[in-house]
Amino acid sequence: MGATAKTFSGGVAVITGAGAGIGAGLARQAARLGMKVAALDISADRLSTLSTELRALGAEVLPIVTDVGVAANLDAAAEQVHATWGDVRLLINNAGIETIGNSWEIPAARWEQTLNVNLHGVIHGVRAFAPRMLASGKPGFIANLASIGAFGAMPMQTAYILTKHAVQSFSECLYLEIELTGKPVRVSTIVPGLVRSEIFADTSGESAHARAHRKAMREMMAAYGMDLDEACTIILDQVAAGEFWVSTQPDMTRDMIAGRTAFLSTQSRPALTPQTKALLASSDP
Repeated sequence: MGATAKTFSGGVAVITGAGAGIGAGLARQAARLGMKVAALDISADRLSTLSTELRALGAEVLPIVTDVGVAANLDAAAEQVHATWGDVRLLINNAGIETIGNSWEIPAARWEQTLNVNLHGVIHGVRAFAPRMLASGKPGFIANLASIGAFGAMPMQTAYILTKHAVQSFSECLYLEIELTGKPVRVSTIVPGLVRSEIFADTSGESAHARAHRKAMREMMAAYGMDLDEACTIILDQVAAGEFWVSTQPDMTRDMIAGRTAFLSTQSRPALTPQTKALLASSDP
């Protein structure tokens, strides 16, 4: 048994946004490691499909259909998981949606949904589950999905990017808060680069320009993205090792952070990189 399996086998994993993409990949990997998996997602159909897959891997599964953008839903999920299986060893706040469009063109309802799922879902996921994890006195792991986008700026993806900047800063502060408790709970920020998933699949009634941008991003991800299962294996290995920085493509993360550091240190104006300009040109409708 490898080190990651020794750390997680027999424990309870809670994964939000588990019905698709990175969340589903992490749920499958947790099942392979011998974990019980509480899978949270807004789609009952996706959860049904995932539960069948995980049970075929021999895992115990607790599917919970819920909208993580509602704080009370996460409180209820925490109660259900605790009543069913007891202490949680691994909490992954993964749920997220991609919203495309100029800031002034995105409807208010979509803005609120993006903020509620991508940011409030992470904050309230921690608020709902962390108290029992800390009180148990047992080793535990909390991992929040940031993004390579947490260290950059991208027009047309402002709603998503700003939530990931916020998740990154939340995770840094959370790490310090939990460190001060002296409890054996580790905090990680997960920084995926390009990983093949379905995040760019939903057009959600967007403008022609937004749909074209989404299509360009989807095609770039398909061409250059990392295999989903490979990425999820890397993620859980690094979380199990207690790393704060969990990167699927470390070189990409370093390059993005170096660019952000230079931007902040020089206090220069925001500017598009040649790569971003090319992408935006390719997405003109």
